[in-house]
Amino acid sequence: MLGKFEGAPKWLRILIPTALIVVWFGVSAVGGPYFGKIEEVADNGFAGFLPKSAESTKVNKQLEKFQDDTTLPAIVLFHSDKKFSKADVSTIDKTAEELECAEGISEDPSPAVLSEDGKAVLVAVPVDSGSELELVTANIERIYSEVDIEGASFHVTGPAAFAAGLNKAFAGIDGILLLTALAVVFVILIVVYRSVLLPIIVLLTSIFALSASIMLVWWLAKNDIVSLNGQVQGILFILVIGAATDYSLLFVSRFRESLYENASKLHAIAESYKGAFEPIIASGGTVIVGLMCLLLSDLESNKALAPVGSIGVAFAMISALTFLPAVLYAFGRGSFWPFMPSTEPKQVKKHKERLAKGLWHKVGNLVQTHGRAAWIASTVALLVLAMFSTQLKADGVEQSDLILGQSDARDGQEILNDHFPGGSGSPVQIVAQDDNWEDVVKLVDADKGIDGIVAVAINSPSGTMPVGKAADEFMKEFRAKVEAEANIPKQTPNYELIIDSAVDNANPFGASQARSEDGQILLQATLLKEPDSQYSKDTVVRLRDKLDDVSRDVLVGGPTAIQQDTITASKRDREIIIPTVLIAITIILMVLLRAVVAPLLLLASTVLSFAATLGVAALLFNGVMNFPGADPSVVLFGFVFLVALGIDYNIFLMTRVREETVKHGTAKGVIKGLVVTGSVITSAGIVLAATFAALGVIPILFLFQIAFIVAFGVLLDTFVVRSLLVPALIRDIGPFVWWPSKLKSKK
Repeated sequence: MLGKFEGAPKWLRILIPTALIVVWFGVSAVGGPYFGKIEEVADNGFAGFLPKSAESTKVNKQLEKFQDDTTLPAIVLFHSDKKFSKADVSTIDKTAEELECAEGISEDPSPAVLSEDGKAVLVAVPVDSGSELELVTANIERIYSEVDIEGASFHVTGPAAFAAGLNKAFAGIDGILLLTALAVVFVILIVVYRSVLLPIIVLLTSIFALSASIMLVWWLAKNDIVSLNGQVQGILFILVIGAATDYSLLFVSRFRESLYENASKLHAIAESYKGAFEPIIASGGTVIVGLMCLLLSDLESNKALAPVGSIGVAFAMISALTFLPAVLYAFGRGSFWPFMPSTEPKQVKKHKERLAKGLWHKVGNLVQTHGRAAWIASTVALLVLAMFSTQLKADGVEQSDLILGQSDARDGQEILNDHFPGGSGSPVQIVAQDDNWEDVVKLVDADKGIDGIVAVAINSPSGTMPVGKAADEFMKEFRAKVEAEANIPKQTPNYELIIDSAVDNANPFGASQARSEDGQILLQATLLKEPDSQYSKDTVVRLRDKLDDVSRDVLVGGPTAIQQDTITASKRDREIIIPTVLIAITIILMVLLRAVVAPLLLLASTVLSFAATLGVAALLFNGVMNFPGADPSVVLFGFVFLVALGIDYNIFLMTRVREETVKHGTAKGVIKGLVVTGSVITSAGIVLAATFAALGVIPILFLFQIAFIVAFGVLLDTFVVRSLLVPALIRDIGPFVWWPSKLKSKK
C-alpha cells in the first residue's frame, strides 16, 4: 500500500508521515498527565476482586441496610509482658474518643477489650472502605502513639491495615515500575542496535501507545465502563511497553533488511510493512483474543484486565504500524547511525558474511544436521521440568502474606492470635431473617455447633449485643457488676426484682436488635483462628453448609468469606478459561498459517513450555524462596500471557518460514526462517522478559510470582522452544506440517 505513494507528489510524501508524527506527539501531550491521575480511578479493595454472583458480594450489598458506609475494621492492639490495669484500659478507651469525628472513621470505635490473660487490649475501629486507607490508618497510629503506658507497645492490624499496606505497595506502579521497565528496555535496545536514535524511537513508540491507552482507560474507568485496580494497572504498563517494543523490533528488523536491498527508503518501508503487518496483526490479535477470554471469568479483577489489556495491545499495534514507520521514513538510514545499512556491494557482502558467521547461522546448521536429536532432547528436558508443575501450591495465600517484606499489620495479627481469638475484630457477617435468626444462633452457638466459631453477636441500635453462650456469660458478669455498685443488702424485700430492673436500665447494648426495612437481622460470628487462615476459610464453608438447613436465604459474608469466594472463583476460572484460550488461539493459527498440523504442533510446544515453567516456579517458590503458596489466578494469568506471548514468537518465526517455504521448500525454508528471525526474536524475548521482570520491584507476592513465571517462560520459549524444538520438529516432519494447504508438497 505504501509503495503507491512513491509516484505521489513530494509534498504528500512529507505531509502524511509528518501528520502521523504530530498526531502521536499530540496524543502523548494530552495523555501524559493521566499517568499521575490513573490511581484516582483504581480500587484496590478486596471486595473489588469479587465475582458479582458471590455470596459475600450479596452480603456486602445487604450491609448497606444496616450501616451508611461499607467499612473495613482496623484493629488497634496494645500488648505488654505484664497485665494491664483498669486505669490502662480506661486510658485506651478515652483515646478512642479522638477518633469519633476523624475523617474516614465511619462509626464509633468499639470499647477497649482486655484479653483473658490481661496482657493485651483490643480496639476495633470501623474505617470507611472508600476513604484513603493509608492516611486513615496513619492517623490512627498517630493518635494511639500518644498513649503512654509503661512497657506497652501497639500495632494497627486487621483488614483495613492490610488493605492500606496493599495500596502503599501499589503506589509505586506509576513511578518505580514504569521507570524501571523503560530503563531496562532502553539499555537492551542500545546493546541490540548500537545506535543513538533507534532506542529513542522504539521507546517513544511504546510511551505513546501507553499514553493513549492510559487516557482511554482512565475515561472508561471514570464512567464505570471498566474496573481498574493496581494489579491490572501494573500489568497494563508492562504489557504495552513489552508488546510495543516487540512489534517495533520486528518492523525495524524488516526495515534494516530491506535497506540492504533497496536504495529507496520508501521501497524499504513498503517491503517492511508488507512483511511485518501480518505477523504484528496476528500476534497482537492472538494476545487480545487470549485477554478477552478473561471476560468468562467470575472475578471482577480478571474481567477488568480483558478490556484494559486489549486496549493496551491494540494501541501498541497501532503505534508500531503508524508512528514507527513514519519516523523511520523521516530519518531513513540515519535511524541506524552510526552503523547504517547500505546497498553498496561491499556493505551488502559484509552483511551477508556476518549472517553466515553469526550465532543463528550456527544454530541453523545444528537444526539442519541434528534436527531429530535436538527436538527430542528439548522435549525430554521440558517434560522433566513439567513433572514438577504439580508441586506448585496455587490454592490461595493468607491475606497477611500478600505483601513481601516487613508488615506492621502482619506483626500485629500474629500478636493478636496469641491473646485473642484470631478472628477478633474481623467477624463473619451473617444476614438472617427476623423469623429465623434465633435458629441460626442456636445452630452456630450450640455446644456441638460450628467448629472454628467462638461467639455470636447481633446488631443492636447502640452497637453489637452478645447472644447465645456469650450473652449468658456477659450478663452474669454485668449483673454481678450492677449488684456490687448498687450495694443493696440481699435481705431487702424484692431484692431480685430491684436488681433485674437495674440491669435492664443499665444494659449498654440496648434491649432490641436492629432490623432492616425488609425484616433482616445482622449477626456477627467471631472466628477462633486468624481471619485469613485456611482454617477460618474452611469454617466459612462449614458454616454455609450448616445454615442451608435453616434457610437458603441466610447469607454469609465478611472478610474471610470474601477471600474464600475469591479463591473458589479463581479455581473455576482456570477450568473454563484455559481450554477456551487454547481453542481460540488454535483457530487463529490455523487461519494465519493456512494449515492444521503446524498450529497444533506450535500450540503443543507452547503448552509444554508453560508446564515446564510452572515446574521451575514450583521448585523456586517452594524450595528456595519458601513462599507460603500462590493465588490460583497466578496460574491463569501466567497461562494467558505465556501462551499468547509465547505464540507471538512462533508466529514471527512461522510466518517467515512459510514465506521462505514458498520460495525454497520446507527443508530450506525452516532453516532460512530460523536464521533471519533469530536475532529479532531473541531481542524481543529478552525485552519482554525484562519488562515483566520489572513487576518484581512492586512488593506484592502475586506480581512477583507473575513476573518470574512470564519472564522465565518467555526466555524458555525464545531460546529453547522457538530456537530448537519447533524448527527441528518442523524440519523432521517435513511438508506434512502444512497439511492440508498446497505447501504440503513443498519439500
